Amino acid sequence: MRKLIAALFVSLDGVAEAPEKWNPPYFTDEMGAVIGQAMASSDALLMGRRTYEEFASYWPQQSSEGNPIAAFMNNTPKYVASTTLERVDWDGSTLLGDDVAGEVAKLKQEKGKDIIVNGSATLVRSLLADGLVDELQLMIHPIVLGSGGRLFDGGTPQVALELVDTKAFSSGVVSVTYRPTTS
Repeated sequence: MRKLIAALFVSLDGVAEAPEKWNPPYFTDEMGAVIGQAMASSDALLMGRRTYEEFASYWPQQSSEGNPIAAFMNNTPKYVASTTLERVDWDGSTLLGDDVAGEVAKLKQEKGKDIIVNGSATLVRSLLADGLVDELQLMIHPIVLGSGGRLFDGGTPQVALELVDTKAFSSGVVSVTYRPTTS
C-alpha cells in the first residue's frame, strides 16, 4: 500500500499560505536535499484547486532540463481535488470526482511509490479527518507572520500524532515528521 505524505512549509504561527513570499530567505541546500528525498520516494502528486492553479500557471513554463523540481512537477502524475474545476489542462493531471476520500483511498491501494501532497492545507485537513494521511512533514520556519491561511483552523478535528523525525537546518527551519496514531 502506498503512503500519503502531506508536506508543507509553515510559519511558527502556523501559516501555510503563500510560502513563496516568506520561505526564500530560509531555503537552504539542506532543505533542498530533504525535498529531493521526498520527490525520489514518490510517484504521484495530490493537490487541491488553489495549489493546482498556482502550480499549473508556473511549472509547465519551467524547463525540466537541469531542473529536477521542474522535471518532477511536470512529469509526475497529478491528482486534483476540486468541486469547482470542470477540467484540468496541465499534462498528466486528473481531476478527482466528488468522493475525494474514496478516490484517494483507491489511489493508496494501487502499486507505486508514495503520494505527496504539497501545500493544499484545506485538502490536508480533510484527508487527516478522513484518516488518509500517513505522514505529516512540516518545515517550520522561524518567522511569525501574524496573518494568513493557517494549516489548522478552528474546524480541524483532533488527531493524535507521534513524532517520527526531526532535522534542524542552519537557517533555523526545523523539519518535523509526524504519523497519526491509532490511540
